[in-house]
Amino acid sequence: MADTLLTLSYSDLLFMVETLIPERTDKERLVELIKDDEGFVEAMLRDEDLFDRVMGDEEILVKISPRLFFAVLLERIRRDLEKETYTVERRNLQRIAVFDSDRVVDLLSRKQIRDYLAEMLASFTRIESFTLPVRVRKGIWRKYRFNDFNVDSLIRYCQAVDEDHRFRFYKRIADVCLFLAGMFPEHIEAQYRYPLSGKIRPRVMGQSRRSIEDYEEEGRAFYELAAEHEAARIQKLDGVLSTLSQNFTLAEKPLAFMSDHYLWFHKHELFGF
Repeated sequence: MADTLLTLSYSDLLFMVETLIPERTDKERLVELIKDDEGFVEAMLRDEDLFDRVMGDEEILVKISPRLFFAVLLERIRRDLEKETYTVERRNLQRIAVFDSDRVVDLLSRKQIRDYLAEMLASFTRIESFTLPVRVRKGIWRKYRFNDFNVDSLIRYCQAVDEDHRFRFYKRIADVCLFLAGMFPEHIEAQYRYPLSGKIRPRVMGQSRRSIEDYEEEGRAFYELAAEHEAARIQKLDGVLSTLSQNFTLAEKPLAFMSDHYLWFHKHELFGF
């Protein structure tokens, strides 16, 4: 696997060329020339004209892939946060200013982190469901239905497979925790507390109640489990996953900024959530 994590399709690259170099008549040939030029593609992702077109087109996801959409947004957010002195955290139904924007910018300045987050966000635009036969006791099996957006489902599925096959579930559980804590903290709070009193809701049989802190704790733990798995080393993801485990709350901040400043009115439709 190459050092870069982000994979842009031919049509994505052609869209970028058509947007930024419209005068060229040999656009297809130019795509062939730049597709392996990481520095050139990165410079294009940072271009304001590309950002303006991506955000100004209501049907943009018909024209480009979700991974390009989020890669452009993350580049913009990194530049936005360079101008900020603090970020905002949601805690106990309150918004708290935290003076850590420089640390968030440093995290986002790492290309592999940006690429991983873009791929992760893109994966949440499509949710998969599946069934798995699970042995409940000797000679008795039951089929359980899972979806890859539900932490409890993923943990049950993970426990039902051998360690050799757990990497994708460790990683997905951590991704869900990061995604929800960063992009949908208001959903977590609504599920965990009564909105007016702020009191914690009682636990329902078979349904876990998780606070943002619970998601953060589980996210750190599962990113670390994923980082330590042999599959992570084979895919050259161990460093990225370990970094996310150690900097989980910092990694939430670009997602929260994206939600608050760019996706607030569209995120439920975008993610089907």
